[in-house]
Amino acid sequence: MNPQPAASGPAPNTLVSGADPRPPSPRSSPVSAARSSAGRRWVGLVPLAILCIAALAASMLVGSRAVPPAEVIQALLHPDPADAISQTVWFSRVPRTVLILVAGAALGVAGALMQAVTRNPMTDPGILGVNAGASLAVVVGLAFFGTTDISQYMWWSFAGAMITSVLVFVIGNTGTARGNPVRMTLSGVALGAVLMGFSSAVLLTHSEILEKMRGWSAGTTASQPLEATLAIVPFIVVGLVIALLSSRSLDVLSLGEASAVAMGAHPNRIRLVVLVAIALLAGGATAAAGPIGFLGLLAPHLARMIVGPHQGWILAYSVLIAPTVMGFADVLGRVITAGEVPVGVVTAFIGAPVLIYMVRRFRVSEV
Repeated sequence: MNPQPAASGPAPNTLVSGADPRPPSPRSSPVSAARSSAGRRWVGLVPLAILCIAALAASMLVGSRAVPPAEVIQALLHPDPADAISQTVWFSRVPRTVLILVAGAALGVAGALMQAVTRNPMTDPGILGVNAGASLAVVVGLAFFGTTDISQYMWWSFAGAMITSVLVFVIGNTGTARGNPVRMTLSGVALGAVLMGFSSAVLLTHSEILEKMRGWSAGTTASQPLEATLAIVPFIVVGLVIALLSSRSLDVLSLGEASAVAMGAHPNRIRLVVLVAIALLAGGATAAAGPIGFLGLLAPHLARMIVGPHQGWILAYSVLIAPTVMGFADVLGRVITAGEVPVGVVTAFIGAPVLIYMVRRFRVSEV
């Protein structure tokens, strides 16, 4: 009886080279990993939103006059023009709380955009002189052109922020070291110092304007009616929408200008669009609350430590982190002394040590 000849190929169910015939687990796929990471980032927004609400609630409840929470809620739901508590809530605490939310979100996102477009994590609109340019424009409008209402001088603030942003980018992108983040930062610091000098000169020669802008120039949420904040809200919303739509382009730009061009992007066009958003956000916030520094530096840093170098998520987290920091800083300024410390002073006072600790304790996150 002859033996059967050996088969010329492997049987259909035979394992070849130890390979596993089962399909790969979905958990190990890059798409599944990306979805899991996005899910964690969405979940991370929840505690930040709670903290932001807590900061806004503290702004409504804490002040120079002690008002029980029940009476604050009663005044909000049933305003009475003849009631003193209702007047305190609606003419003082509601405008301040709305301004904290609007200006804080604007400054946080403006800082994130500035860091992304310069590819330098140590910049913000204050350091690069954008706030100083907006402030100088407002001072000039008040001193020489008779602008007295925010609906008038907010245009000066937008123009000053835009012109300063363009100057910083032009100075930082000329010469042999064009696009160098350190050079751009130094250019902004120098330009900001010059602009602040001009502002001081104008204020010192116009004592009436100096008296009117004493609190505003330090960065404050006090004495600003609700209508003034609502006047800048449309511009802030437009700036936030532009920032959100630019997030993917900023991710491409973060790879470097050569890589961005190779991928079909237009770096100069991206920078121009982002400059418009920065001018709207920083200019609007400065017009309403004055030149508040440090928020645009701290909020993107904290966001980047949580979500990594993903511009869309950095912007989303900065929208919540900046008003949270600003809200608690404003409340602290109300209770730290018998009078009131402007929020711009408090943010610098408590924020600088926090950033120094972060830089020394952790590696500075890349943009």
